[in-house]
Amino acid sequence: MTAPEAMEHLVGLQAQSPRAPYVGLWTRLKDFRHDEVSELLTSRRAVRIALMRGTVHLVSARDCLTLRPLLQPLFDRGVLSVHGKDLAGLDPREIADAGMALLAEGPRGTAELGKLLRERWPDRPPSVLANVFRFVEALVQTPPRGVWGASGQPVYAHAEDWLGGPLDRGASPHSMVLRYLAAFGPATVRDVQTWSGLTRLREITEELRPRLRTARTEDGAELLDVPDAPLPDPDTPVPPLLVAEFDNLILSHADRSRVIDDSARKAIHTKNAQIPGTFLVDGFVHGKWRITRQRRAATLTLTPFSPLRARDAEALTAAGAELLAFAAGRAETFDVRIEQPPD
Repeated sequence: MTAPEAMEHLVGLQAQSPRAPYVGLWTRLKDFRHDEVSELLTSRRAVRIALMRGTVHLVSARDCLTLRPLLQPLFDRGVLSVHGKDLAGLDPREIADAGMALLAEGPRGTAELGKLLRERWPDRPPSVLANVFRFVEALVQTPPRGVWGASGQPVYAHAEDWLGGPLDRGASPHSMVLRYLAAFGPATVRDVQTWSGLTRLREITEELRPRLRTARTEDGAELLDVPDAPLPDPDTPVPPLLVAEFDNLILSHADRSRVIDDSARKAIHTKNAQIPGTFLVDGFVHGKWRITRQRRAATLTLTPFSPLRARDAEALTAAGAELLAFAAGRAETFDVRIEQPPD
């Protein structure tokens, strides 16, 4: 696949960390280059925007305009659950209208939006006002945010203005569910809801049932899938693999035991909901990785959760060296280290 094809097949890539989508595509695609995504962002053929689960994703322009209206119920619910107390007596739509007037003059950062909105509502926290605006309207993060090698805080524009086209308010949730299953099935209805952040999707899946293949898990839960999806033999060998921070693979199901067991989930859990880079052995999360820089030296450290077989350690070391060359190419020295697993 090309990078745009992979992005659309996965219905976007997790992008809370600006570098994560690059690693996510590097893991999945042959000969992937940084500029493939950077050029998509600067040419406005792809954008960074909060979508599924209210988290930032890298998506194609087409998916941005299609998915954001479908997910609006998630953001409407989020406004009240996150900022309900701070909004007492204030209509979120009124805040959004004021924000849109500010963006008519050009893209603006979060702090600037909050400061300007507070001039109208001086008794409200500026961060709340800016966040409510982002919940109600489809705001994209403009470059250089997300461009490889560049830096900068999020600066927002409205999706319709930035992309030069209207949001597809007639988009079908059925199509979104089918695309999820094509990327992440077989899956339960609960899995689809966890991935999207939407509720009450069983009615949609029931309408799709004649177009789906079904199966049962060992504990009896019904799995749904598109009929032409591949079903590899269970004994198919899977090489060790490095997975990006916040990767879709880790976050797209309610039941994540297909790739990560409970002990590994606890090992990667943090209080601030940061999901580290992980690595797979035999298709399951077996540890985490991180890259550190010191002057012109780059080190990738692998932290397994249990001892590695020699052949897996060798394969992961080779993969780590390739990832270092991709992610820290400006360094002069590179090193891959494997820590001892915890007792």
